[in-house]
Amino acid sequence: MIKIFAREDQKILQKNLHDSLLQNILWIDLQDPTNDEVSYIAQTYNLEIPSNEEREEIEESARYWEDPQSITINTYFLIPSVKDRRVNNQTITFILHQDILLTIRYGDFSVFDETQKTLLANPIDYNNGFEVISKIFEIRVEKDADMLENFARSTRALRAKVFDQDIHAYDEMLAHLSRLQEFNMEVRDSLFDKRRAITAMLKSIKPSGEIKKNLTIILKDINSLIEFANTSMNALDNIQSLLTNQINIEQNKTIKLFTVVTVVMMPPTLIGTIYGMNFKHMPELEWSFGYPLVILIMILSTLFPFLYFKKKGWLK
Repeated sequence: MIKIFAREDQKILQKNLHDSLLQNILWIDLQDPTNDEVSYIAQTYNLEIPSNEEREEIEESARYWEDPQSITINTYFLIPSVKDRRVNNQTITFILHQDILLTIRYGDFSVFDETQKTLLANPIDYNNGFEVISKIFEIRVEKDADMLENFARSTRALRAKVFDQDIHAYDEMLAHLSRLQEFNMEVRDSLFDKRRAITAMLKSIKPSGEIKKNLTIILKDINSLIEFANTSMNALDNIQSLLTNQINIEQNKTIKLFTVVTVVMMPPTLIGTIYGMNFKHMPELEWSFGYPLVILIMILSTLFPFLYFKKKGWLK
């Protein structure tokens, strides 16, 4: 699907690819494009559009490059995963060519919908593709900040849960901790990638001074978010250490109980072993129900510790 946004008088209108007299184009947004659509845009504007393999390369030269006519940026944007309720980084391609912004994306990113609505509602503020990409990065960084705020709340809640003596769902807490660590790494990777792209744009002569001013503000926000994410990662490492220590304490308590029980049972076991219970007067030997009674006691003596340990959660 291709969306084209162009200036017309004092307005910005959304156009179709085959509309006549396509002029003053600001932004061409390709969402889940076909190979034919990508080829058409590349031929029409004489662009070298990176392939899917080139878009995913991690070398710095593959994430940003510039020639006399255009700037090409491949950078990570976060997208929620519907299957496992996590976030994943997907590469978005931005090409700035003759003041026109071209975006190639595979997936539905809310930041693009919000930017499109902003363009249509405030046409006077957007006169070229550089202003559009600046707005996209601004909205994306704001969303990253909101995600990190929610992440911080989850981190504090998990830390408090570690010291809750009534909760011993350590498997669940470890899984939650793992998800938070993975989320934090995805956010950091996305922020690092955007910082690299914006830093390179600031070194270019193509953006105007006002655009560079806006990008500088966005870059400061990204740096603060990266610092926050690093602090959060240290907090997660601290929680992992606390959780590990708490598990060790609980295990030591269990071992201590077993040790006490073993020591308590040693004297009667020793006495029974020495004498072998071979006394002449043992009334139980004459009981007709003595044998089944002993079998029942053996079953109960096995079942009772099992149920007790299960209630304590030691069998998980």
